Formats: sequence, structure tokens, C-alpha cells
Amino acid sequence: MADPKANKRRSLRLPEYDYSQAGAYFVTIWVNQRKCLLGEIMDGAIQLNDYGKIVSDCWHDLPRHYPNIELDAFVVMPNHIHGVVVLVGAGLPRPYNNQKAFPPGQPTLGQIIAYYKYQSTKVINVMRQAPGTKFWQRGYYEHVVRDDASLSRIREYIVNNPLRWELDRENLQARGQDDFDCWLASFTTGPVKQTRKL
Repeated sequence: MADPKANKRRSLRLPEYDYSQAGAYFVTIWVNQRKCLLGEIMDGAIQLNDYGKIVSDCWHDLPRHYPNIELDAFVVMPNHIHGVVVLVGAGLPRPYNNQKAFPPGQPTLGQIIAYYKYQSTKVINVMRQAPGTKFWQRGYYEHVVRDDASLSRIREYIVNNPLRWELDRENLQARGQDDFDCWLASFTTGPVKQTRKL
């Protein structure tokens, strides 16, 4: 008899963390099998193909479907995307201050990403006349942005990602390691919960 634990996927999400709360989230989503289907890097810049343009358009359309989000830095790479999604709530002075982003029942980060992947896949599959074909790899990577310094570093990484493609861990022909990956890996615990002073 097969071991029921053998096929269980380990969640990358932080346990006990509410992904509907106000905050900034660094997100990476990969093309299925990490194939370079979105464009190519030429002279340090991404040259998007039609699929890459669809992926970009669908990303920038997210606030029309989810009015309580803001999009920050974003880049399409040959086989993945990086972006910062900010879940905001009415009257919040800062986008990542651990207050609730939405009233109960509002979407989580995971639901927003699932919608994005569904919409972009649907449009791409119409274009390539391949209904029902998987486009994105299952899941996504997220990092809860802790502070302004982290947000600045993440923005810089996103903007410069095409220039550093030869070091990108998502590049199957990478010729080194990006120090950003080491920095990101240094976050072994979730964000510190804010406590209210009485």
C-alpha cells in the first residue's frame, strides 16, 4: 500500500499568517516546467513575445478586479515573473502595518494569484488554440515584506533582474549566484507580529 504522506506537498506559506491582511508581498510565479515562453533577454532588457505581453497586461489589470490592491515593482522574465502586490485597507497609513486589509470574506493573496494565473492562462490558451493546457507551474513563491528597507531592496532586484539574468536562479544556464537570493534565504521566520501598546 502506498504511503499517504509520500505525495503530500510541503506548504511554503507561513503557518498562522493571515494572507488577507494589509501588507506588501513579493511574489514569483513560474511558467510550467520553467520553460522560457515569455520572451528573451537581449542587451540586459526583456523583449516580450505575445505571451509575455499577455502576462504583463493581465498583471496590470488585477486592480480592476481587486480594487483593494496596489501593484508595485513588476518584471516579466523569460520563464517567470516577479512582482510586489500590496493589499491595502481603507484609511491605513501604511500598506504593511499588520492591520486587516479587507473585511471578512475578502480575497487572500493566494486567491488573487490564482485568479491571475487563471486569467492569463485562459487568454494564452485561446491564442495558442490549446484549451485546458497548463501554462503556469503549480503554486508560487511569496515573501512578506517586513519594512521599507526590504521593499527598496526587492524593488531594486526586480528592476535589475533582466540585467542580472546570467545570475538568476531561474535561468537554467545561470553562471553564478545572485546575492539577493542569499539575502532572501536569510529570512527563516515570519514577520514579527505587532503588539499594541496600552
